[in-house]
This record gives sequence, C-alpha cells and structure tokens, in this order.
Amino acid sequence: MDERFNRWLLPPLLALLFLLIVYQYVSPACPGAACPRRPPASAARRGGGPAEREEEEAAAAGAAEEEEEAAAAALPRLVAKFPFARGELCRRVRFDMRGRDVIVFLHIQKTGGTTFGRHLVRNIRLEQPCYCRAGQKKCACHRPGGDKDTWLFSRFSTGWSCGLHADWTELTSCVPAAMERRGCAGNRTLRNFYYITMLRDPVSRYLSEWKHVQRGATWKTSLHMCDGRSPTPDELPTCYEGDDWSGVSLQEFMDCSYNLANNRQVRMLADLSLVGCYNLTFMNESERNMILLQSAKNNLKNMAFFGLTEFQRKTQYLFERTFNLKFISPFTQFNVTRASNVDIGEDVRQRIEELNFLDVQLYEYAKDLFLQRFQYSKQEEHQKNRLKRREERRLLREQRAHQWPREEAAEVAVTEDYNSQVARW
Repeated sequence: MDERFNRWLLPPLLALLFLLIVYQYVSPACPGAACPRRPPASAARRGGGPAEREEEEAAAAGAAEEEEEAAAAALPRLVAKFPFARGELCRRVRFDMRGRDVIVFLHIQKTGGTTFGRHLVRNIRLEQPCYCRAGQKKCACHRPGGDKDTWLFSRFSTGWSCGLHADWTELTSCVPAAMERRGCAGNRTLRNFYYITMLRDPVSRYLSEWKHVQRGATWKTSLHMCDGRSPTPDELPTCYEGDDWSGVSLQEFMDCSYNLANNRQVRMLADLSLVGCYNLTFMNESERNMILLQSAKNNLKNMAFFGLTEFQRKTQYLFERTFNLKFISPFTQFNVTRASNVDIGEDVRQRIEELNFLDVQLYEYAKDLFLQRFQYSKQEEHQKNRLKRREERRLLREQRAHQWPREEAAEVAVTEDYNSQVARW
C-alpha cells in the first residue's frame, strides 16, 4: 500500500520541482528592487553590448543624415544672375511686437496685395490676434499686453492713412507722422519700421490692371505726394474723360503714354524725389529711367521682406523665417486669374513688355534675389537640423555611457541572486 502510494506521489513532486527550477531560471526574483531593464530585441540579437548598440545608433543617425542631404539636394539648382552678399540673402528681423516695431505694407495694385494683406490680419498665429468685426474691412491689430498701439500699418489695419495705394516716396515721409496722429504712444524715433511688399510678373500685372480699369476702377483719389505736394494736372494728366475708363480696350489702354500702369512697380518702389517727382522736364528720360530703376532695386533689396505672387508657398516660408511669425493656414497658389484668361498674341505681349521695360528688369532682379534667399534659407535650415541631431547624439552617448555601468552592475546582481537561489536548493 505504502509502496503504491509513493509510486503515485513521486511524479507530481518531480514535476513541481522541475517547474520551480524553470521559473527561477526564466524569471529570477528581484527582491527589494525593480527588475533590470531588458535590452531591446535588436541589441539582444547582436549581443546587447555598448559597442553593438553604439554601432546601431550610428547607422540610424547616418541614415537620417542621408535623408537630410537628399532633401537638400532635391532643391532645384539655382543659377544666380546677380551677385548678392550673405547679409542681403540672410534676412532675419528681431520683430518686437510688444515694443515699438511696426510692419509697413506697401501695397502695389494687382500684385496679390489684397490677399496677402488679409493674411496679415487674419491668418497669423498671434498672442493677441487682430480683432476683425464682421462686415468691416479694417481690423484692430493691437500689441499684446493691452497696449492700443498697432504693430501693423496696412490697408486692413490702419486704412489708407497715407493715401490710396501710397508708394515708397509717400510712405517713408508719411508713416511716422501718421502713427503720431493716431495717438500711438511713444516717440517716432524709437520705432522701427519694417517695410514689406509684393511683386508680380509685369505682363500679368499689367493685364490684370487693364481688366480692373475696364470694370470701372480709377484710383483717382490717390494723392501721389512727393516733396510735400501732389502733381499738377500738367505733370500727371488722365487718360480718359469722365468719371472712369470703363470698357476701355487693351489697345486704348496701351496707347496712353502717361498711363500710370506703365512701369508701376518701379515707380512705386523708387524714391521719386531723386528725379524731380512727376516733373518730366527735370532731366532727360534715359537718365530718369536709370535712376528710377536703380532706386527701386536698392529699396526692394533693403526692405525687410518682399514676396512674389507667382510663388505663394515660398513667400509664406520666407515671411515666417524673416519675422519669426507663423501663419495658421498655408497660402494658396492661384494659377487661373483674370490676367491668365486674357488671350493675347506674341506681338501684344512684346508691346506690353516694351511699355513696362523697367518693371521687366526689376522683376528679373527681384525674382533672382527672392529665389536666392529661399535657397539660402533652406540650406541654412538643413545645416541647423544636422548640427542639432549631432548634438542630440552626443548627449545620448554621454547618457548611455553613464547608464551602461549601472546596467552591467544590475546584471551581475541578478546573476549572483540566481546562484544563491540554486545554492539554497
């Protein structure tokens, strides 16, 4: 009886002993402390040692750098037409919205300025967003902290305070005094004015203005102030009789020799006081054109920022990089416009380019500078990201160097604990 009982009792006891041994081997006890962290599967397959893990991290970092270099190489190679210094390509403004800094938007007709102006008052992520009432064009763009002073001088914030579509000559002489008249606190000498503008392909802009005038637009209330006065009717005659030029044909629009649509972008960006304002007898035409073009180029280059209607996303990117401000929604590129719907022949296009030969030269200069600035900013961004990742890897290696001795000590403690368990068995 006893022999039979022992025979039945022995197998369960042996099985239980076997399970205890397996359990101690697979999951050793961790008395008084948390169990040591197991190495990742990849490290376990490769031995899990510091050297192997460092090799794995170096390989991953190398792959990330290759991806970054590939992204940088994917940028279209730009063949520069004009030489610019590094300071002219690197545009960074420490814009102090809480202080006395002011963005001044020079709005040239038919360059997409209305859309960009709305972005400024409705689409920038701000600590204190502009307050825009429904049904009203103007918004209150006050500085953070309860200051009633404005950080933006534009059509949609301060209105046409210096005149309808005021040009560079008007704005630079008017804006400081206009800010004082608005009751904005502070001395004008303490303010920093950052001028910005938008440009457009001259042919497209000219056709767009023609279509706008054809619908009844005149801008006849513009002041055209220069050297303290507006031009006389003899200095600036009109191209039409009556209230507007509605229904004008493209041929009639081009035939008016004193049409302000001709070379509008150069005229609005140049310092007109250098050529006697609107007095065409002040100097000969060729000298006047040369001075106007060079002045427009210099003023454009020295502005804090300018964008191009044909490059909306790049315009957004450069504005954000220049002022360290972020837009809420991305810009949209509209390739179908009223100007693009106008079917013109090559002879008409050449005629428009001849009428706007100064604008054509300015736009070529502006486009080259704009694309060089974009490429420079992108390369600078890639370089900054590479340096940031290298620094992160260096810090990670230092952190791992301090962790590995502790992990090895923990592994030794676990091994000793397992051996002591076996000894007790």
